[in-house]
Amino acid sequence: MAATTSIVRGQTRRLAYAIVLTALAVALSPISIPVGIAKVFPVQHMVNVLAGALIGPWWGLAAALVTSIIRNALGLGTPLAFPGSIFGVLLAGLIYRATRNIPLTVAGEVIGTGVIGALVGALVVAPYVMNRPMGATALIIPFALSSLIGAVLGALGLLALRRTGYLERPDTTQ
Repeated sequence: MAATTSIVRGQTRRLAYAIVLTALAVALSPISIPVGIAKVFPVQHMVNVLAGALIGPWWGLAAALVTSIIRNALGLGTPLAFPGSIFGVLLAGLIYRATRNIPLTVAGEVIGTGVIGALVGALVVAPYVMNRPMGATALIIPFALSSLIGAVLGALGLLALRRTGYLERPDTTQ
């Protein structure tokens, strides 16, 4: 019975964090930089790094997906928000789960968004969803820059959480 209660508490905590991180990302949506047909959004990448470490890849993926839906519904984003967020948080979360290494988590966000997300955006979303074909480099450069800036901000947040003892240290897990 105690194990079940612990699992429920953990899932409830992750859900609460996902809601707060989604709200933070949506509330700060006006902080974006238009680059061509994309709106680069460093705050989303900061949230991706925080989510990847705090709630893991799958809850982080859910938060990024909900954030993208809300941003698009409010006219604060484009369909490129989907590949621009989901691959980064997924890779960052998987890397953090495996290593507890913050710099590698940042690299996961930048590769997931700046390379994988940009390629999916350029090769699938732009031509088929937005009816605007484009070359991959048209998205790789702005996505990579945006994700790098945001991921570094997220890393600073994780370092602050680690210093306070809230975020476990790599040598104390498993």
